[in-house]
Amino acid sequence: MTGDREEGLTLEHKLGRADRALLDDRKTVVCRQMTRAESPPASPDDIEQQFYEALQNADIDKLMALWADDEEIACVHPGGPRVVGAGPIRASFEAMFANGPINARAERVRRLGGVSSAIHHVLERVQVMDASGPQSAWVLATNVYVKTALGWRLAVHHASPGSPREIQEISESPSVLH
Repeated sequence: MTGDREEGLTLEHKLGRADRALLDDRKTVVCRQMTRAESPPASPDDIEQQFYEALQNADIDKLMALWADDEEIACVHPGGPRVVGAGPIRASFEAMFANGPINARAERVRRLGGVSSAIHHVLERVQVMDASGPQSAWVLATNVYVKTALGWRLAVHHASPGSPREIQEISESPSVLH
């Protein structure tokens, strides 16, 4: 019976059916990958931890998986221009990873959060090698996170060169209500 029905279908219908089968197969594969993969990041802190791990391991695929799926995502590397979009961001990190992993760690994090977005102001310590051996460099970064259907994702990473004086933080003393 199925063969008779197949014979009566036009090529377009057959292709449509094949495309649907391919799509169903792809959905199955994606679902299998999602069950094997780590669960979606539960918080901006999870994304941030994974971001620095990806830098430390020069893992471009892991790093790019952390970004929001949006044309307006942006990244500014210390002293560099604004880079917008997943393709250019990927290319900028690939160029950096060509020199090896980036030993960057979040030293101090200040957080502002809401229901669907969060901003982290980060003091990063980056270990670099120079003629006299390993040195610490400081970077001031702002990471903006958005909550998406896939969980929390990075929308903006803006890093500026810092100096040893950035270790000292200037802030208001919290006021105490009596």
